[in-house]
Amino acid sequence: MKNGDHLFLVDGSGFIFRAFHALPPLTRKSDGLPVGAVSGFCNMLWKLLTSARDTSVGVTPTHFAVIFDYSSKTFRKDIYDAYKANRSAPPEELIPQFGLIREATRAFNLPCIETEGFEADDIIATYARLAEATGADVTIISSDKDLMQLVTSTVHMYDSMKDKQIGIPDVIEKWGVPPEKMIDLQAMTGDSVDNVPGIPGIGPKTAAQLLEEFGDLDTLLARAGEIKQEKRRENIIANADLARLSRQLVALRTDVPLDMELDALVLEKQDGPKLVGFLKTMEFTTLTRRVAEACECDAAAIEPAYVKVEWGSTAHGPDLDVGEAGGLVAGAPADLEGPAVSVPDKKKFRNASEDASEPGELVKSRSAAFTALPIDHSTYVTIRDLKTLDAWIADARETGLVAFDTETTSLDAMQAELVGFSLALADNSRDPSGTAIRAAYVPLGHKTGVGDLLGGGPAENQIPMRDALQRLKDLLEDSSILKVAQNMKYDYLLMKRYKIEIKGFDDTMLMSYVLDGGANATHGMDGLSERWLGHKPIAYKDVAGSGKSNVGFDLVDIDKATAYAAEDADVTLRLWMVLKPRLAAAKLSRVYERLERPLVPVLANMEERGITVDRQILSRLSGELAQGAAALEDDIYKLAGERFNIGSPKQLGDILFGKMGLAGGSKTKTGQWSTSAQVLEDLAAAGFDLPRRIVDWRQLTKLKSTYTDALPGYVHPETKRVHTSYSMASTSTGRLSSSEPNLQNIPVRTAEGRKIRTAFVSTPGHKLISADYSQIELRVLAHVAEIPQLKQAFSDGVDIHAMTASEMFGVPVEGMPGEVRRRAKAINFGIIYGISAFGLANQLSIERSEAGDYIKKYFERFPGIRDYMESTKAFARDKGYVETIFGRRAHYPEIRSSNPSVRAFNERAAINAPIQGSAADVIRRAMIQIEPALQKAGLGERVRMLLQVHDELIFEVEGSDVERTTPIIVSIMENAAMPAVDMSVPLKVDARAATNWDEAH
Repeated sequence: MKNGDHLFLVDGSGFIFRAFHALPPLTRKSDGLPVGAVSGFCNMLWKLLTSARDTSVGVTPTHFAVIFDYSSKTFRKDIYDAYKANRSAPPEELIPQFGLIREATRAFNLPCIETEGFEADDIIATYARLAEATGADVTIISSDKDLMQLVTSTVHMYDSMKDKQIGIPDVIEKWGVPPEKMIDLQAMTGDSVDNVPGIPGIGPKTAAQLLEEFGDLDTLLARAGEIKQEKRRENIIANADLARLSRQLVALRTDVPLDMELDALVLEKQDGPKLVGFLKTMEFTTLTRRVAEACECDAAAIEPAYVKVEWGSTAHGPDLDVGEAGGLVAGAPADLEGPAVSVPDKKKFRNASEDASEPGELVKSRSAAFTALPIDHSTYVTIRDLKTLDAWIADARETGLVAFDTETTSLDAMQAELVGFSLALADNSRDPSGTAIRAAYVPLGHKTGVGDLLGGGPAENQIPMRDALQRLKDLLEDSSILKVAQNMKYDYLLMKRYKIEIKGFDDTMLMSYVLDGGANATHGMDGLSERWLGHKPIAYKDVAGSGKSNVGFDLVDIDKATAYAAEDADVTLRLWMVLKPRLAAAKLSRVYERLERPLVPVLANMEERGITVDRQILSRLSGELAQGAAALEDDIYKLAGERFNIGSPKQLGDILFGKMGLAGGSKTKTGQWSTSAQVLEDLAAAGFDLPRRIVDWRQLTKLKSTYTDALPGYVHPETKRVHTSYSMASTSTGRLSSSEPNLQNIPVRTAEGRKIRTAFVSTPGHKLISADYSQIELRVLAHVAEIPQLKQAFSDGVDIHAMTASEMFGVPVEGMPGEVRRRAKAINFGIIYGISAFGLANQLSIERSEAGDYIKKYFERFPGIRDYMESTKAFARDKGYVETIFGRRAHYPEIRSSNPSVRAFNERAAINAPIQGSAADVIRRAMIQIEPALQKAGLGERVRMLLQVHDELIFEVEGSDVERTTPIIVSIMENAAMPAVDMSVPLKVDARAATNWDEAH
């Protein structure tokens, strides 16, 4: 090997586990031999070789090798017997595939290298350093953090699943330290997967900070007494020996004795007949065809090769490590990203899986398979005894995947009682191809409808609630089993009330939301089922009745309940089969893994906590609002010259446009005069007093009916707090919405609205902290549109509205009239929402021509904004969607509409969505990060995040902890975009503490 050569080193063991966990298992049709991992490995290797030889897409290797672990017994076991002792034995179906994968490597005419007593990483390290010494370049095909210590200016890594190069800057961005300090960082943080102890309580961020301060681990340990934080100092001193031991375990050896020299790793052409013979033996039809075409050989003329199968050997199979799948197991940390299918999805879609490395084809094959396979309600089982339930749970453990759904007495998860639950599994015993699913319902709280005052005595033959919950707890809290649900947040909160915390889950509703946000009106199960499975599920009203005949689910006949509930679980599992690979095909796994799924427990916990409201304050405010509305009513009657029903649109329209003859009226499809809020605002802006009083009256009466009168009715009978419910999938931009009660729409620009916030109070001894992003959407706009003036102003902490006014109108910032600043503020925020000259004119009460001049001048002063708008519209017309800075997509399919008004509306929405959506994503990231940070600071039980309202988070904190807590919250929120996005504009958060929400805001 010489200067200018390029060596590719494939982490073969990592490929095995990625193939096993990421792709649906597959059995050979002729004899049932498990070959799913072999199929995935071969497809991944073929794709890598094909791309590597294409000089038009990147580097071309001259040398190539695939490296494997020999076994789990290595020299590290001699250093530390507990090393990797927590790993389980390989699954039975994976054992025969270890040898087959090595045979596959040889069939590809590639060096297949392993060395007894050493791990694959050590062999890779040895080859990498030897090649580097010759002046050659090295690419390590892996995403394993253990290999990042090898990265240099000539040694890179490549994550083939994400198509991402990993160089020195990427290591620094991910871990906060350069590659040469990765050994020390890992020695401090340890590794729970490999059972490397590290220093307890030291995470990557803290380790990176300490290494930046002290330089290296030895210096840190020698000068540990200088560490200011008492607990951290004592912890590091006490565990210094563990850190040194851990460094021995994580440091890769570069002196492994090699059986093959560097020059022997020259990349040779594939032997077409040899490779085709192996693939035909494995019965990989599609890949056989592709290879034969590429190698220009006649597959039909080539006989299958003889391949020995080692059914019981584990000599070449290290202990299974789900962590080595690179975060592919659902429920993995939020900063990891999984591909198409993320759990051991046993024995599913044998034939369709041959092309499983291509998620788009997998989506089509699965949807087609399920559409062709109708749901059969007669196969559903009612589980009435523990023995049967235990058998189903055992099957769920074996499969590693189960759909789960609850049936309850209420849609309010905080007050609902569990009536039963349903499960769905892949039914491999009934159909070995894996296309069948079996489902069951477990009734727990059904009643007969007669027998006592509560609606009936318990129905017969139900498992006792306590026994069933114990089984459920074991199942749902086992993170090695993926639980699939539709709207998991409801089930999560419900089960949490029963002292069960669901771990390791996927949510089909959120998958659909990430994939099709804005494209579909709903992400509910029924609509998804009809769209993807061609099946219309049983309607709830067909089971529980409707209107006066409606009964609670606990009074539904168990046979009917079984058909309905088991179908829900069945459909949910089928939807998961289709939607999970769609995420990978659309390259949206990161959005789901980092922004959606991790937020489920965060929101469920917030909903469970609720917030206290002061009934006396609400009662007083209700009276004040009633008096204000009554005074306005008197004014309205005088101005109208008669009494009428102000709340009647028809009567109001007749008064305004009939009796008074005001201009600007228009009629609705029913022939009535329109009295919408916009119509009244336009009339008020034109100087008419009566419409203005009507607007004010509507606002007061709405505040009274929606909040001061209604909020006491939402107080929970047991917790005595108000528990709102957050919807994660109701907006196209990623913003959350709340309901029952809706706390997002309390007006803050009016004195009356702010008074309502005074009724939201902290409990005695506590305070509320309100942490609010300052002008986050304008900051995002400055970042994405690259506006130098705005970026500089935000960096300098300048009043952005005064700066805009100065830029536009040539008025000095010092002594600027308030009216000038107000106009600039209206334009700044209006531009984000694509405001028109008509809209701005109404807002500022000026002529439309003057408003048009303002907008024109704004774009002249900030031309980047116009460029951003035009490029965004063009992108949306081309793709049908726009993206936030974190990759979330908002779809606008009607942006190409021939209707000008529809098209214009979609264009304005498409311009706004990346701005509003990016801001929403930032606060989601903050919410996900805050609770772990508080736990780490020892404040987890003393600080509770209660509410999220637009750009604001509200916490309840013990009074003595306010000073400690506030900086942590502010820091997390201001840095929430990192490390995914390094914003060119600083985010700013204002935080205050008080005993009520209004004073804290």
